[in-house]
Amino acid sequence: MIEVRFHGRGGQGAVTATRILANAFVKQGKYGSSFPMFGFERRGAPVTAFMRFDDNPIRVKTQIYNPDCLVVLDPSQLNSPDIYEGLKPKGVLIQNAAQQIHESPHRHIGLLGVVDAETIAMEELGFPSPNTCVLGAFAAVTGAISSRKICEPLRGVSMR
Repeated sequence: MIEVRFHGRGGQGAVTATRILANAFVKQGKYGSSFPMFGFERRGAPVTAFMRFDDNPIRVKTQIYNPDCLVVLDPSQLNSPDIYEGLKPKGVLIQNAAQQIHESPHRHIGLLGVVDAETIAMEELGFPSPNTCVLGAFAAVTGAISSRKICEPLRGVSMR
């Protein structure tokens, strides 16, 4: 089972991203599960969301304490040591950042994917919601799913 933990802020789409990704894995013939963890439910408050996928049914319903992959939607959270808590050795970090990071912010990271998701979202969607752009980076960096499968759950959804 592969476990992915998303960190963001309310309004950035972390919860929606985990749902899209879980649905995409199901459409690919795998099992997917996603759920959020909220603190204060308000725009801008820290949000953590969890997503698992596997070839077998997923029966685990707990938070993810030792993720294989971290997805960070909010660049201001990258300097928080709590974000990297429990990351498995050689884990994957996908981050939304305007500038390329030349060295890993954490020693356990095996693969690092950086995308300026907010700028792309502004150009393509007209509002700064980095979640779907970051999912494309997840597909490209991990190779676990194609970006085409990620887009399938979005078909027919109007963004404007």
